[in-house]
Amino acid sequence: MNASTTERPIPLLDLAALHRPLTDELRQAFDRVLASGQFILGAEHDAFERELAAACGTKHAVGLSSGTSAISVGLQALGVKPGDEVIVPAFTYFATASAVYHSGATPVFADVEPTRFGLDPASLEAAITPRTKAVVPVHLYGLACDLAPLVDICSRRGIPLLEDAAQAIGATDGGRPVGATTAGATLSFFPTKNLGALGDAGALLTDRDDVAERTRLLRVHGDAGDYRHTALGTNARLDGLQAAFLRVKLRHLTGWTEARRRNAALYREALAGAPVILPVEPAGALHTYHQFTIRAPRRDDLQLHLKDRGIASRVYYPIPVPAQPCFDGAAAVGKFPVSDRLAGEVLSLPIGPELTRESIDRIAGAIGSFYGGGGGA
Repeated sequence: MNASTTERPIPLLDLAALHRPLTDELRQAFDRVLASGQFILGAEHDAFERELAAACGTKHAVGLSSGTSAISVGLQALGVKPGDEVIVPAFTYFATASAVYHSGATPVFADVEPTRFGLDPASLEAAITPRTKAVVPVHLYGLACDLAPLVDICSRRGIPLLEDAAQAIGATDGGRPVGATTAGATLSFFPTKNLGALGDAGALLTDRDDVAERTRLLRVHGDAGDYRHTALGTNARLDGLQAAFLRVKLRHLTGWTEARRRNAALYREALAGAPVILPVEPAGALHTYHQFTIRAPRRDDLQLHLKDRGIASRVYYPIPVPAQPCFDGAAAVGKFPVSDRLAGEVLSLPIGPELTRESIDRIAGAIGSFYGGGGGA
């Protein structure tokens, strides 16, 4: 047994450590909602929408039941209908494409570029057809993709963009927050996100009054009031308890983001010289480091090497979306070369705000020992 296996394990994210200082605040939030009797939407929910919009620099924030529902309801709010096509990246989390299906449309895949991992403009342009009614670019790992060329392509064709910012709350590009230059941006508050609920939750950010109004209508079965349904919506409401918890955690988000960025800087220092590709920090963009994702030679062997030393890591994502079994995976092989390459190289390391410098040095040392020692145990 390697001596390092006796050291304390380093989890990918330690939610218990993150929540421990907030215990009293979270319990007070629970008591407040319990006493109010408002468990769906309600005053806590409305306050959270206002505070979230202010924190994210957009005019509106619409609370929803999950990040997936935020995409599907957001697309419907933009007028996407059955038979339409929506372009999504081949390299992203599966929900981006499944949400398109939930909206009634068909996802069409485009490759990503190898720097920020956002939609590749040339691949996007080649994927557009007369049936294309929306594009969903994804901001992976906390870094906003390069939106300017995508906005240019779509604006010339009158195609709206709805950003999937599930992993990128607080990220900016060119000084503009996500959701401020397009039809809107969707957020996920899955517990492991930078701003995580204690359950499922999501939101849509937008500066457009019409998109916000339509999204609010669609999330409650299209009920305009007094059981008068003016649209075929769905049940995608954010409950008051999660909103109250998120209000507590939102107050700490800026500090957590700064801690993540400090940890990323420590990784850059500790991994200097290692034969891995580190996340980029483009000029004018604020990376919020939902993940610290490296590109690593012999990735799978490296991950096993880290696991043997009690260090957690995760591959986000090992299979490009078009190659998933529920799609015609065989037909997708070779069509999205950058996505295929990333799926075989990316590895996310612990980066949460609770992570210590000692742990970062230990992780970097284990990576160095893998490559320096030829990957032996």
